[in-house]
Amino acid sequence: MQDASGIGLLIVGLVAGVLAGMFGIGGGVVVVPALTALFSFSLQAAVGTSLAALLMPVGIFAVLAYHRAGKLRLQTALLVAVGLMIGGLGGGRIALGLPTATLQQLYGLFLLYAAWRFAEPRRWLAEYRAGISPSRTDADPTTGSDAAWWALLLLGLGAGVISGMFGVGGGIVIVPALVGLLNFDQKSAVGTSLGALLLPVGLGAVLEYNAAGLLDLRVAGLVAVGLLFGALGGARIALGLPAQTIKRLYGIFLLLMGLRFLLQL
Repeated sequence: MQDASGIGLLIVGLVAGVLAGMFGIGGGVVVVPALTALFSFSLQAAVGTSLAALLMPVGIFAVLAYHRAGKLRLQTALLVAVGLMIGGLGGGRIALGLPTATLQQLYGLFLLYAAWRFAEPRRWLAEYRAGISPSRTDADPTTGSDAAWWALLLLGLGAGVISGMFGVGGGIVIVPALVGLLNFDQKSAVGTSLGALLLPVGLGAVLEYNAAGLLDLRVAGLVAVGLLFGALGGARIALGLPAQTIKRLYGIFLLLMGLRFLLQL
């Protein structure tokens, strides 16, 4: 690991925070590639440090913004958070037992899948041919369907495993599931995901990475400061944009990140 500059780390956290506030993803999907590409962290060390940064309540301002806008389902967030805490520990153990190259390829495939889900290229093409703008297709119901408590726990568990393996915070699983399975609108899914991630759900995984010597607390602290303020800005941007627009922008970003990890650039 290189000696990372404070300003550079704050900027990484700020950018990650903006995307976290817009997409409810925790910010690790930016932090992990940035630490590996710009500061020569190993992938496991980057994941551990990212999870430590996300352990702090970096999304508090963004969560408050979504709550004020009526886009936070608190009970759903709490149940998902419990599953996240349990799943994160298992994900961390899985990741620490895999070769770096294998982990990179799995991460790349995972990001490509998420990119497809968010960008919805076939629907995008159909709308383009029909001359339909995103704002006209942005149905924005204010409630999602109720789900059994065990289903929400399972959702959190699966998201926690992904979080512990890849340091992405779990929101990249939570948001698509809330939208696709529970009929949440995009903004309510993002607000609820950020609410679940507000708790120290990755503590188990962070302890695993720390025990393995794959955690830089100084770097995590600086990134967390940037995340704190960036997430508020991202929330304000997202609340003012059509949901389809922010979903597709995020899909494009994930596509680029997935290709980077698959090709190991």
